[in-house]
Amino acid sequence: MTAASLWWMPHVHADRRPRLMLRNAIAASLRDWFARHDFVEVETAALQVSPGNEAHLAAFATEAVGPDGARSPLYLHTSPEFACKKLLAAGERRIFSLGPVYRNRERGPLHHPEFTMLEWYRVGETYESLMQDCAALLALAATRAGTARFSFRGRDCDPFAEPERLTVADAFTRHAGMDLLATVAADGATDRDALYAALTRAGLRTAPDDSWADLFSRVMVEKVEPFLGQGRATILCEYPVAEAALARPSPRDPRVAERFELYCCGVELANGFGELTDAGEQRRRFVIEMDEKERVYGERYPLDEDFLAALAIMPQASGVALGFDRLVMLAIGAHKIEDVIWTPVAES
Repeated sequence: MTAASLWWMPHVHADRRPRLMLRNAIAASLRDWFARHDFVEVETAALQVSPGNEAHLAAFATEAVGPDGARSPLYLHTSPEFACKKLLAAGERRIFSLGPVYRNRERGPLHHPEFTMLEWYRVGETYESLMQDCAALLALAATRAGTARFSFRGRDCDPFAEPERLTVADAFTRHAGMDLLATVAADGATDRDALYAALTRAGLRTAPDDSWADLFSRVMVEKVEPFLGQGRATILCEYPVAEAALARPSPRDPRVAERFELYCCGVELANGFGELTDAGEQRRRFVIEMDEKERVYGERYPLDEDFLAALAIMPQASGVALGFDRLVMLAIGAHKIEDVIWTPVAES
């Protein structure tokens, strides 16, 4: 048996329990903060017709069996995003969800097959307001944990300091010596060969079948992310539109999108969007993502047609998802995500 499978042993639980009680205390503080800021807590169904349509996210699949024996595929959601946006279309204006989500093919110090996601939305407000929320929640978690510093693997971060705001293009220039936007056209089209050449000059690993997205991700992982959120949190913003996911294009520069990620101690904590409400454009992006998924993994997930229909009537909004377990980890100085999960998933 692995150490993770022995969490139920009394002496192991006695050692883990103080960290778990701090987890509960931080969750209570977050719920209180959202209540004081007029958010409604919502509970979304974990079973969905589509788990999400990002190429490199893997879901857990199951099926529903009707009273007549008819079977239909379902998936455990990788995020409550689709359901939350349906609630915005229905008329909710400020909502948050704090609950479990599920991602397959993910397990390690920062990943777990089932983990807790904090996701919240503001109708009629900019994604900059979510950046302010993130800064407030970092300080709140630190206060409740009784710490002045976040730490992970020798990196430290002051959760009370104002986060640095850094565009992705500036991060590529600073940490990788690359002009990223020189590989992105005014219409958002990407120049794979130009980025490939930039990685070759930088001495980074490349492969003949690398796509622009593959190359972008490699620079992010190897050259950029390790240096983010050191000393203070970093808000990495203005992702290229090819990496926009569910974010709308920036009115300031059509090459980039209203997307940001929050980093502390080199760890990604949150992913936020000025939400895209163009259902046709969202469908186009989903198809591209599923084509890529099929190319790489040999499978694709269905589109949630109800979600796309709801998106067409959803008001302008901004939303962000934050990995709650990772936040707790950093706040209490834990070494791995399982240290702050009450009942870790059994390892096969």
